[in-house]
Amino acid sequence: MSTEGRESWSEEAASAVITAHAAQRGPLLPVLRALQETFGYVDERAIGLVGNILNLSRADVYGVLTFYADLRTTPQGATRLQVCRGEACQAVGANALAEHARASLGLAFGETTSDGSTTLDEVFCLGNCALGPTVARNGELRGRVDATLFDQLVHDGSTGAAS
Repeated sequence: MSTEGRESWSEEAASAVITAHAAQRGPLLPVLRALQETFGYVDERAIGLVGNILNLSRADVYGVLTFYADLRTTPQGATRLQVCRGEACQAVGANALAEHARASLGLAFGETTSDGSTTLDEVFCLGNCALGPTVARNGELRGRVDATLFDQLVHDGSTGAAS
């Protein structure tokens, strides 16, 4: 097991996960989600395994893997920050917040810090439209996030904001 309580990637373990879900109707998405749940991400080495076991092309598997924003091909940081870029949040400053987030972390959306501490992602609705701009920190929503509050979320997780 890894330090995050997830299994380390191996071909044998991945094959077992894939095979366990292969009999489902329309198994590709459940297989990819199970791989991510097991390993914390879908290792690119699994694309061929999934294709072989489910009798799909690598392109089919890769297309689904890269279509869904919640599926990852790289390990996620210990802290995942999701900045809402939906229209309601944009109307109240989400674009400026997104620029601040990228600049303060030195990351593009979808990247993780070199020390593995933080992953920055963009999403296009967190369902907290009345309290935008919204950021989710490890799944916990925070509303009315400005640059100062974002920096607090990055450094210590405290907010004091309405959510």
